[in-house]
Amino acid sequence: MRDGVTASQVALPAGHWPCILDFLVERFPGVRAADWVDRIQAGDVVDASGRAVAARQAYVPHGKLYYYRTVADESPNAAQATVLFEDEHLVVADKPHFLPVTPSGPYLQETLLIRLRRQLGLAALTPLHRIDRETAGVVLFAKQPAFRGAYQTLFAGRKVMKQYQALASSDTRLQFPLHRTSTLLASDHFMQMREADARDGAKPNAHTEIELMETRGPWARYRLRPSTGKRHQLRVHMAALGLPILGDRIYPNLLGRGEDETTNPLRLLAASVAFRDPISGEERCFASRRQLRFPGPG
Repeated sequence: MRDGVTASQVALPAGHWPCILDFLVERFPGVRAADWVDRIQAGDVVDASGRAVAARQAYVPHGKLYYYRTVADESPNAAQATVLFEDEHLVVADKPHFLPVTPSGPYLQETLLIRLRRQLGLAALTPLHRIDRETAGVVLFAKQPAFRGAYQTLFAGRKVMKQYQALASSDTRLQFPLHRTSTLLASDHFMQMREADARDGAKPNAHTEIELMETRGPWARYRLRPSTGKRHQLRVHMAALGLPILGDRIYPNLLGRGEDETTNPLRLLAASVAFRDPISGEERCFASRRQLRFPGPG
């Protein structure tokens, strides 16, 4: 690990590449040869023993190379998370809007995982679940690989009670609480999910309980309790009810990023998680300290 970032690895199959550089260029067509040369010269590509390799070093199959991902000119992110809890097994963080949980695309150092690894000195820290970059709230991390599976089994077995809050339009025609059940599938656009037509006979895979908490003028605060964890589930379900979450730039219409993104964030908060700890047997409940603000003064 370097600066909180673990190395990626690539296996070296049987082949006739003259040198390591030739293999890397063919294996990763999206990365320019000049970029690989720069990374190799910087010592960011190493062999299984951790020794830096050379660009023109002879290719030897059946081993592995390790390389460190970099992001050129990564934009700084002023959003700061708070550690709510830490013991020998868990770290619980309270994430702000616009801070990604894990490295992806243009985000590396400016992610919650890498920041926490550096801040706490925990090289093995791993997220147990994820929330969108645009969503704020509670995220759990495992500190030790030996116990990670026990906690992940809770999420896979739907034994973690998750509560979210969302701000959206008020609709007096709907009767709350209500239960939204549907089948979520990948949409034509990679950024979106969609609900399958009920006539397709697809088995439902997404379930959300929705409760009205309060109304303020044309807006309302809702409590969302998902019993499944499909991608963008809450955003799709709210939009399907005619209640797109305030600040949502993906549902119902894909708008992309805009200049008002940071001033009009997605009003979705991972408010709390509760479960029985599989290691200690204790009942755990962690709640976000963040608040969703209604539009308007104050």
